[in-house]
Amino acid sequence: MFKVGFDAKRFFNNQTGLGNYSRDLIRILRTYFPQETYLLYTPQLGKQEYDKLVPNQMVRQASGFLNRTFKSYWRGNRIVEDLKRDKIDIFHGLSGEIPVGLQETSIKSVVTIHDLIFIRYPELYKKIDRTVYYKKFKYACDHADQIVAISEQTKRDICEFFHISENKVKVIYQGCHESFKSIKTDEEKNNLISKLGLPRDFILNVGTIESRKNALSIVKAIVDKDIPLVIVGKPTAYTKEIHEFVALNGMQNRVIFLHGLSMQELSVLYSIAKIFVYPSIFEGFGIPIIEALYSGTPVITTDSGVFPEAGGPSSYYVNPQDIDQLSDAIDTILNSSVLQKEMSKKGLEYAQQFNDDTLANQWMNLYLEMHGESSN
Repeated sequence: MFKVGFDAKRFFNNQTGLGNYSRDLIRILRTYFPQETYLLYTPQLGKQEYDKLVPNQMVRQASGFLNRTFKSYWRGNRIVEDLKRDKIDIFHGLSGEIPVGLQETSIKSVVTIHDLIFIRYPELYKKIDRTVYYKKFKYACDHADQIVAISEQTKRDICEFFHISENKVKVIYQGCHESFKSIKTDEEKNNLISKLGLPRDFILNVGTIESRKNALSIVKAIVDKDIPLVIVGKPTAYTKEIHEFVALNGMQNRVIFLHGLSMQELSVLYSIAKIFVYPSIFEGFGIPIIEALYSGTPVITTDSGVFPEAGGPSSYYVNPQDIDQLSDAIDTILNSSVLQKEMSKKGLEYAQQFNDDTLANQWMNLYLEMHGESSN
């Protein structure tokens, strides 16, 4: 029996990405290993739906005038006193950070590093953000007892950019929300199509609409095709570029933008799509690919980096900058129901390694090893 303390700022305050990762990990640990004690440390609570995911006695917030006034300083430094008072055995930084001075206590520490895109593609980030990220991530990698990367690609980047021994870095994949793992009924599908005013057949792309995700390449690849494209994600400045191309080529009725869907609605949308297309330039992992595999939807994605690791042997891989190759891949899958069924079946089989029980056991084995106990 031991206590794990989590940096849970993103658990309560981030709607996607790091928030989903935090919520999923804590959910599966509580499900499969409820006998252990888990405490969530956060500067402030967030959305009510996230606040309700765990009982109040699991949550720790900054207390005292100084800590409540300077919440970031509490999270990065003074939280160590709270961890000692609560007799935490292991502290887990879920988003690339651990507090300063933790290594001077008896508390073991593990940090999850999701990606180092800010180093690999610095032009995508403001200089001040790159500086802050580098300082925090480098400190965490240097001082944590254990580093966990969410992919082999991220592990390689950690070792290369931060000069960390590969023996210190363990890969544990992340899963996806349980909504994607259930079979959807025809009624669910028809209701969503009706609610959103969608066509019956379409290809799908999901993710923040930014240049690195490369959704414009999909639009260009279907410029002469009848198949509509549904793009789901938070709009950014890059969205304007896509809208301009759509207007210039008279594609307004064939390119549909959506955002703000619930997780259940999103999972139904995946299950309806003919193909999930994800020609991203670079990712730390690529959770939307896993969501598509669990949904039984054929995947087209990038032929390098982490993408073959996420997509497995049954996905279709292309050069994300080669519009003709992407266009041909879409045609190849759309024109073959046999290929669609094969990709769907084998993709779902590949996704089983991302099941909750598998990931929960990997995490618990790591915690037990750090705590000095033998794992099963």
